[in-house]
Amino acid sequence: MKIVICLFISIIPLIGFSQEIDTPSEIRRETAYETFGDYAQHAPALTSLIVILAKKDRQGFWQFAKSYGTTLGLTYALKYAINKPRPDGATDGHAFPSGHTAVAFSGASFLQRRYGWEYGIPAYVVAGLVAYTRVEGIHDRHDGWDILGGVVVGVGSTYLFTTPYQKEHYELTFKSGGGDYLIGLKYKF
Repeated sequence: MKIVICLFISIIPLIGFSQEIDTPSEIRRETAYETFGDYAQHAPALTSLIVILAKKDRQGFWQFAKSYGTTLGLTYALKYAINKPRPDGATDGHAFPSGHTAVAFSGASFLQRRYGWEYGIPAYVVAGLVAYTRVEGIHDRHDGWDILGGVVVGVGSTYLFTTPYQKEHYELTFKSGGGDYLIGLKYKF
């Protein structure tokens, strides 16, 4: 019961309840949140590209390109098809899904899916912070549904195209001499 209450309380800020900004320090803080989110949304994707290059993972590059491209295409298709108004009253609509969140979670989920949780956990922390900045920034551009939509688009696009990275786990050997023939299979866990 306590877990359910804690989860509900932690989700309340994402559902659309917002406070009025009263002081200049709150304005500066929320402007800093929004600016952080504007830049940090790209960190997981850039990290993905760096890891791909470091591992010389050609297959991973193409999987990343397909998943990231699908994330961008689907995000903007949904924004224009749904045309949900923004919580801050901006007239541009296009709030659902959150593009910043979709991009951040696409990069984070690629790192986790392709290279494992040791890469994924820090990337998911950054992606979660980006999602938070979309709700708590100075303009309150999104609500919890927009954020959830961005997460689903980013992670879903990645899981469509990305497979776990596999190093060679086995080695096949052959040896002959003195009329004997030996075939060996070595498997590394």
